[in-house]
This record gives sequence, structure tokens and C-alpha cells, in this order.
Amino acid sequence: MISARQLQQWIEEGEHDRQDFKETISSSLKIAKTICSFANTRGGRILVGVRDNKAIRGVQAEEEKHMLDTAAGFFCKEPVEIRYELAEIGTKQVLVVHVPKSDKKPVYARGDDHQWWAYIRVADKSVLASKLVLDVLRRESSGDSNLIQFSSKEKGLLEYLEKNERIQLKQFCKLVNISPWRARKILVNLISAGVIRVHTTEKVEFYTLS
Repeated sequence: MISARQLQQWIEEGEHDRQDFKETISSSLKIAKTICSFANTRGGRILVGVRDNKAIRGVQAEEEKHMLDTAAGFFCKEPVEIRYELAEIGTKQVLVVHVPKSDKKPVYARGDDHQWWAYIRVADKSVLASKLVLDVLRRESSGDSNLIQFSSKEKGLLEYLEKNERIQLKQFCKLVNISPWRARKILVNLISAGVIRVHTTEKVEFYTLS
């Protein structure tokens, strides 16, 4: 069992890219989105029984586990092997849900529309993965480590980023006069090799040097 001191330290951190608070699990479908985003990124933990304002509400752990097992096993594709620990503060229990980083990416979560969608964790939010990010996740999972061929297109991108903080897909296409399909392929290769980084928000996606 996790100590009260350790739990309090985690709560003080607030929500971030590897931690999420849930007062309760009201829907297996909804929590699957959070599980999916952690599995596709670096893994993380969900503190069930903690409000967004860091107040401890407490939970009935067995009831929450059933909802979480359904989310991880049936509403995530590939299924995610989550792990549980309990923590107690006074008379209240908090369920700590450990979500591992998946080695079978991308993981998808079932949406309200019955379609499967992939999410990644960005700061304290679960954000829909773009087509390019999906390609990066597939590359990570495949273990493909092909050497990068540095053509004038790659060199043009890197020279631009040495002088400018960031670039978006449309800017890159215009910069070196290539199609979005070819631009995404180049970006996936460079991201997978650790040369550049992708930054995703709910409104825009851009790229910087690593």
C-alpha cells in the first residue's frame, strides 16, 4: 500500500503529462481515453478519489476497478495492462491506477461515435493524435531504425529550424516545395531519429529541433 506521505506528494504535483485526477469513474468509455493517452505517450498514473482542486474525496475501490478494467480491456485497442495500488489518508481511500507505456502503439480508445481514436498525453490533457503522430507511434512500435537519407529537403528544414524556433507542416511544404504526404514522411523519419520534436496542442501542431 502507498503511504499517505507519498500520496500527498503526488497530489501536490497536480495534473501533468504523467498524472491525472479523477473524483470518480463515471464511465468506462470516458476513462479509456485517458488510459489510451498515457499508453501512447510515456505511461502515467490516475489518482481516483481526488478532485481537480486536489481535495481528497475517497472511493470504494472495488467499484472503480470494475469500470477501469472494462475501459482498459474492452474500450482500448490494444488492451492495456493497468495495475492498482491503494493509499489511505485518515478514513479515505484513493485508488492509484498505474498505466504503462505500451509496446504495441498506437493504442486506440472507442469514442461515443463507436469509432476508434488514438490519443496522446500533452501536459494535463488527452489530445487526439494527428496522422503524423500516428505514423511516429507505429514507427516506435515496429522498431524500424532505418538510416535517414539527408536530401536537400531535410537540409532545408534543419537550416530553417536553426534560424527559427518552429515550423508547421504547411510551412515546410512551401519551404521546400513538396506535397504534404512527402513532408509527413520526412518529418516522421526525423522525429523517430530524435532529430526534431513534434509539439501537439488542441489547435495546432508544430516541429522544433530536439
